[in-house]
Amino acid sequence: MGKAYMRNYLFVTNKYLLCVKLIAFSFILAFVSNTCFAQRPGYELEPSRSKADTTKQRDLIDLGKDLLNIDPPRGPDSSGKTLYFSFLPFSTTVPGGGQALITSTTAGFYTGNRKTTHMSRVSFTPYTNFKGRFGLPIRSYVWLKNNEWVIMGDTRLMKYPQYTWGLGKQHEGDDKLLVDYTYFRFYQHALRKICDGMFAGIGYNLDYRVNIDAEKDGVLLKDYTGYQYGTDDFGRSLSSGLSFNILYDTRSNSINPMDGYYAYFQYRLNPSFLGSDNTWSSVYLDLRKYLRFTEDPNRQNMLGIWGYYWSVLDRKVPYLDLPSVGWDVYNRSGRGFDQNRFRGRHLIYLEAEYRRDITNNGLLGFVLFTNANTVSGVNSQILKDWNQAIGGGLRIKFNKSSGTNIAIDFGKSKGFSGFQVGLDEVF
Repeated sequence: MGKAYMRNYLFVTNKYLLCVKLIAFSFILAFVSNTCFAQRPGYELEPSRSKADTTKQRDLIDLGKDLLNIDPPRGPDSSGKTLYFSFLPFSTTVPGGGQALITSTTAGFYTGNRKTTHMSRVSFTPYTNFKGRFGLPIRSYVWLKNNEWVIMGDTRLMKYPQYTWGLGKQHEGDDKLLVDYTYFRFYQHALRKICDGMFAGIGYNLDYRVNIDAEKDGVLLKDYTGYQYGTDDFGRSLSSGLSFNILYDTRSNSINPMDGYYAYFQYRLNPSFLGSDNTWSSVYLDLRKYLRFTEDPNRQNMLGIWGYYWSVLDRKVPYLDLPSVGWDVYNRSGRGFDQNRFRGRHLIYLEAEYRRDITNNGLLGFVLFTNANTVSGVNSQILKDWNQAIGGGLRIKFNKSSGTNIAIDFGKSKGFSGFQVGLDEVF
């Protein structure tokens, strides 16, 4: 990569950055003004969204009760439970070869009256190949009583290899480099309600990587990418910073959203006095809309639309902290792509998914999806060069009370295809 290109790539024009900031903050201001003053007093969740009659639905738990001849409780919500567990063990291939065992556990629960409090969720998805590769991620999205606060957390300890392809379309699909490192992440955000559906708050974000090891045919990560920050072999990178967060969320259930809006904006600053290798900042804007085609709360027939914009605003950002497909807030984007397939200083991602029941009782369903992304980088210009994927999947209702599905998806893009298995919906 030539020095002239790197100078053009690393130094974003002031006009471009100004446009980015104006668009992001204009959206937030418009959202605040149009929602805070339009909400009715004494806000309560819509009855059709907060209390569906789950006796009309069937899940794997019901099938187990039938098999064991256990008489289920009668009537909607007759169990009185406020905590619902779902558990799924499965195996998958890992980068570099071999298999890994993954166990996904999702807990849905209420911290207050379900008529005025959204369902919270905590997920724990440990995985290992029993040969030194492992991951211990815990993610949480907790609504406190009456939705007065929302607490978002993401803690991970992992040692797991992943491929990289450089910046933008720097390298072709087969010309990939396996990168191994030990990674610790600690994100915690607390947001206070401003008005119904709208929240604002601050948080702390830590990304710490050590023993970064990548080499292919004598070529090191730094030489492969032509990028000098956070790419030293057997090196480390540390990003520690504060974030300002704004959230608008009207989904009554984030495990399996039936309708509503979701908008999330984060400005993150990583100053050197908090331990970061270099001072840098970033913006992240996530938008989602759920369009229902039926008024029956017990039936699934809807379209979900999702898009996010992620950008770093400074030069000295560690390579593994740059925006990358599959490394969004909950690592859900990029079905049909290898994780990390496209990385750059600026990333735009769009996805649409149609969801519908197969059986009348909601036990089985299907999805059809398509997504596209564009990144800045070598041989790739943001908004000009797009990468697309398509796919579909099967849904098996695991727990109807929390809306948790077993999701089995197959996605395909240019040069890649693969399955993805997990609990709850992608977005």
